[in-house]
Amino acid sequence: MSNLDLGLIGNCQISALVDQQATIVWSCMPQLDSDPVFCKLLRSCDDTGMPGEFGVEMQDFSHSEQHYLPNTAILSTTLYDTHGGAVMVTDVIPRYKYVGRMFAPMMITRRIRPLSGSPRIRILLRPAREYGAQSCEFTRGSNHIEYECSDVTLRLTTNASLTHIVDENAFILDREVHLIIGPNETIREACDDCFYHHYRSTRSYWQEFSRKLSIPFEWQEAVIRAAITLKLCTFEDTGAVVAALTTSVPEAADSGRNWDYRFCWLRDSYFVVQALNRLGATETMESYLDYIMNIVADAAGQPLKPLYGISGRSLTDELIVDSLSGYRGMGPVRRGNQAYEQVQHDVYGAVVLSATQFFFDKRLIKPGTVAEFERLEVLGEHARRSYNQPDAGLWEYRGRQRVHSFSSIMCWAACDRLSKIAAKLGIEDRAAYWRKSADDIRKVILERAWDDKQKSFTEAFDRPEMDASLLTIHDLGFMAAHDKRFHSTVDCIGKALMRGKHLFRYDAPDDFGAPENAFNICTFWYIDALASIGRMEEARDMFENMLSLRNSLGLLSEDIEPNTGELWGNFPQTYSMAGIINAAVRLSVPWEEGLLGPEVDP
Repeated sequence: MSNLDLGLIGNCQISALVDQQATIVWSCMPQLDSDPVFCKLLRSCDDTGMPGEFGVEMQDFSHSEQHYLPNTAILSTTLYDTHGGAVMVTDVIPRYKYVGRMFAPMMITRRIRPLSGSPRIRILLRPAREYGAQSCEFTRGSNHIEYECSDVTLRLTTNASLTHIVDENAFILDREVHLIIGPNETIREACDDCFYHHYRSTRSYWQEFSRKLSIPFEWQEAVIRAAITLKLCTFEDTGAVVAALTTSVPEAADSGRNWDYRFCWLRDSYFVVQALNRLGATETMESYLDYIMNIVADAAGQPLKPLYGISGRSLTDELIVDSLSGYRGMGPVRRGNQAYEQVQHDVYGAVVLSATQFFFDKRLIKPGTVAEFERLEVLGEHARRSYNQPDAGLWEYRGRQRVHSFSSIMCWAACDRLSKIAAKLGIEDRAAYWRKSADDIRKVILERAWDDKQKSFTEAFDRPEMDASLLTIHDLGFMAAHDKRFHSTVDCIGKALMRGKHLFRYDAPDDFGAPENAFNICTFWYIDALASIGRMEEARDMFENMLSLRNSLGLLSEDIEPNTGELWGNFPQTYSMAGIINAAVRLSVPWEEGLLGPEVDP
């Protein structure tokens, strides 16, 4: 049965998810949002023999172990049989500097090494096309196989027997086997030389990437793994950061809450930029900000969409894919996301909050200009006009619209930051204009989003429901941490939405009924809010619990079943990995205290 105990490999052009038995169960090629060449993740266990996997099947399999090479995205899986045999499968997607630029090809390299005994394996290379509807036609060469897939022609180059691969024969592994699947180009070196060159260079790249990170004293391994995962969710060619690398892994069993997350949500931008900034990952952050500013420029004054494709363009229609039965058979499988058609006013605040970094961060090569400020002012005008208008909200309700408090607060944030940017640029009249706009919006929010009976800010103007997004109002600068209204809002949201040590987004029924699973980023928001109001031990306890529920390789999906701790939702989730980073930085003891210990009175 499928689960999300998966390892992630990638190079910011493509990625792949590898299960505990060394099968690549998901990979889109030639880029992160393409047709999945490997799509076993979205098939039921009854769909045996179907295309869409790249497996190493151990005969008489007993058990397996899996780990990353420390501080890298190189993954090794050791398979054991019942007779004392063992093999190690090492997966590398190359990424490193070459002749002055980044080399990140559409290529997966695998090494299968015998460790003990006389293990017998089968190599199952079954690429698919048209979302698993068909097998890829193939042509066999002298030491390679060409596969005609939907968007790309792939070539497997290997020192293994082509007959064993084509016929899927079991064979005794008595030497290292290397498999290199990538563009339909001739590899002019021996397979082992090719693998080891990519392996060593990629190892050096990721270790250098990790070495340059600014990390907290505590939870260093968790933060480094989250940082590498966040990097792997970027599409380097444009700077986009996708919400997740999969589509249609349901938020809860048989819920129908199955969405395609291989796109860039503008609402995520502030929290992702915040995490990248705290890590000191300025290169990735700057590329992401460039992607966002290009979207703003292309919009030419028109309202922004909630999400965009990794190219920066708006999306096509949401379609149901009938050729895949879904994760554990729980369809539907969707391609595209209808939410791009929605009205979500929070996007203006998210973009301006993110872009503010350009104007204040002296590390960035390209500082914000007056022209860019004027472009952002157009978004500010949208925010000023829209803050008290109904929208679908950040949770993308499909069947209702309200004046959502979080959207209104994000509109306030757009005006507030524009005032600060204008002051930084010395444009005093615009600074005064945006300050007044922000103050006017804030006054309305304080009147209409506050429920005096419950002593809490609520989901929507003049409504009583709770919403976890309002835990961020201190982080957004809307309210001071010591404000009693913030304290009581945190208490009220916790009482209403906490299930065990996990927080729901909301608990009122929506288009799909009552929510069943907790939304991980909301739990991290609650942890941050607890720390802000001084409940540090409670926050640390909840954070440790969240870390314990990551999969065996340190990754998180979108949702957690609060009773069992099982991961659900698209994987790995950018929001969740950013949540780990932001919470760890906030909660960790300082390096000086960690190294020296607390001061002791004489």
